[in-house]
Amino acid sequence: MRVPNVRSSSFRWGSARWCSALSAAAVAAGLSVAVATPAAAQGGPCGQTSGSSSGSTVFGSSTGSFRDFGLPWLSGPPDGGVPQLIGRTQAIEMVTGPGSPNETIERFSVSGTDLGIMWPSGGEVMMAFGDTVGDCETPDADWRSNVLFRSSDTNLEDGMRIDSSPLDAPGHSKQIIDGLLDLPPGSPVEYTVIPTAGVSIGSDQYVRYMSVRSWDTPGNWTTNYSGLARSTDGGENWTTEPGTARVPAPIPEVTIPGLPSVAAANANFQQSAYVTGDDGYIYEFGTGSGRFGPARLARFAPEQVNDLAAYQYWNGSAWVDDIAAADVVIPGTVSELSVQWNDYLGKYVAMFTDPVRGLVIRQADDLEGPWSGMQTLLNGALLPSLYDGFMHPWSDGRYLYFVATTWNRYNVIYMRSDLQGLQMSATDQADRLDPQTTLERIDYPG
Repeated sequence: MRVPNVRSSSFRWGSARWCSALSAAAVAAGLSVAVATPAAAQGGPCGQTSGSSSGSTVFGSSTGSFRDFGLPWLSGPPDGGVPQLIGRTQAIEMVTGPGSPNETIERFSVSGTDLGIMWPSGGEVMMAFGDTVGDCETPDADWRSNVLFRSSDTNLEDGMRIDSSPLDAPGHSKQIIDGLLDLPPGSPVEYTVIPTAGVSIGSDQYVRYMSVRSWDTPGNWTTNYSGLARSTDGGENWTTEPGTARVPAPIPEVTIPGLPSVAAANANFQQSAYVTGDDGYIYEFGTGSGRFGPARLARFAPEQVNDLAAYQYWNGSAWVDDIAAADVVIPGTVSELSVQWNDYLGKYVAMFTDPVRGLVIRQADDLEGPWSGMQTLLNGALLPSLYDGFMHPWSDGRYLYFVATTWNRYNVIYMRSDLQGLQMSATDQADRLDPQTTLERIDYPG
């Protein structure tokens, strides 16, 4: 079901001023504008009528039948089957889309989506998704830039049951966060708005998101800014907080009225990963646009979440006030990062996808590092269309539960990895070879 022109999370403070200022920032940055023209609709679950994956090199690209919509996703079979993996890492079930026991098509009009960034909120887990589609009989494939699910399922072993989602009509998950320009998905300048991290502070929910200006070469994209949205009603409605936008600029100093934080160093914090520390701070890992940069680290007191001037940044030896001084804490290509403490390992675990190795983890005693070398949980050759990897916030034991997405189905899979034997000293900087403890089961006919 499609409800046209419904905007669930409006940006109402000074929107005209922001629109003008953001356009000025775009001019200052010398960015181009791409316009997407949707084609005719396809029937069935969006993008799942035909087609196949092109492998891991398609990160961020527009290929497959969905390209006709101007959407950067592939198409795949509508059978809803999970990858047949045996060994250390296993796929348990589909969280979304065809074949999901959560019936997200019938309950929420979600037939295709990705990410599934999770954070705890009392007795629930919030789960934010990226670009989402529903019924392809509609001209725009029922495209929403983001949606939210909630789960109170405490039994992680048998899957993840979804309890509810903010709706704008019966059976239709609404887009929870709009960009600063309040434009529909696919618009020039602000093409889409993608969540990258979430955290609960008191009874309020906060989501860091990136405003995507354009999808570029595979694995690369251009952002307008990173914003911070807040919900005071359990995730039903969201408002972008004033003064929280990090706008990157190609020159060190740009002053634009209405844009409180425009700086070249903001480019290093366009995507985020939150960790609530035991010292009273909330820590925020930051990466740039795309999938090929390292991670840096910031922290702030919870009551100062909306005050970027109060944030501190790790410069390699101390906490400082200058975002430009933030040093690399996790080197290499850090793509869609998730970080949390694991009791079984007695370490912080950072999970992300590496373009060569696949789904990997690093370990550290402290968030500032040092971080160990990489260990492979799932080789990219087994699931070449796999990307992201977001840990379940209640998973802290030997079996690590997480979600990941595959391009060939453009839906989220609930997975598990056995961490036995993976203990690694944080000072061990060598990347370990894939032990190939996960294999793909192939059932041959006859």
